[in-house]
Amino acid sequence: MKASMYQLSWLQSIVKRTIDLIMSGLAMVLLFPFVAAIAIVVKLGSRGPVIFRQERVGKDGRPFTFYKFRTMRVDVDPFGPSPKSGDDPRLTRIGKFLREYSLDELPQLFNVLKGDMSIVGPRPLYMSQMAEWNDRQKKRLVVKPGLTGLAQISGRAELTQEEKLELDVQYVERASLWFDCRIVFATIAMVFRRRGIYEKRYSQAECTRGERRETRQETPRKTRG
Repeated sequence: MKASMYQLSWLQSIVKRTIDLIMSGLAMVLLFPFVAAIAIVVKLGSRGPVIFRQERVGKDGRPFTFYKFRTMRVDVDPFGPSPKSGDDPRLTRIGKFLREYSLDELPQLFNVLKGDMSIVGPRPLYMSQMAEWNDRQKKRLVVKPGLTGLAQISGRAELTQEEKLELDVQYVERASLWFDCRIVFATIAMVFRRRGIYEKRYSQAECTRGERRETRQETPRKTRG
């Protein structure tokens, strides 16, 4: 089912986009009361915006606006070192809970609906990080970034950045609709088991993570990508 040049066939691409539209649209409708409740709790729980926005790199290196529920306080250094546990003092009380169950990612359903992202694909990283990638690692840009991907079911935050980038490329090279289905089901199991939530090892090459410091922006240290 895999086309040449690490891309889905024309028909498979249409099917994948159709699945993205149906799944994201249906999820947004069904989860609306739940999402609204989370928004209210985030707003009442701490000072600051409900939705966190940040520029991330998408397909073919194009930037797009990435959404998630805010999980950090607005008076902290978002680019500071992340503790190797859930005891990150920068997190709000509700923020810690949202991260542990990946609920902070729910606003990205809107990214999928818009076409910036897909349900399955490499997690969207920072624009500044592209300068660190070699030619092989840049193959991850052939496809749209996703809500979940091969790296997320293979260790999540327990992997170094280099290991995650390699898994992203392997996903691109193995692209198929069946592979996407396997990743989705494996992701559901990972979320409920709450495995690989917090970083255990750090990349030696993530030198640009904090170069673009913008006022009151946070860097997600619980990695889905």
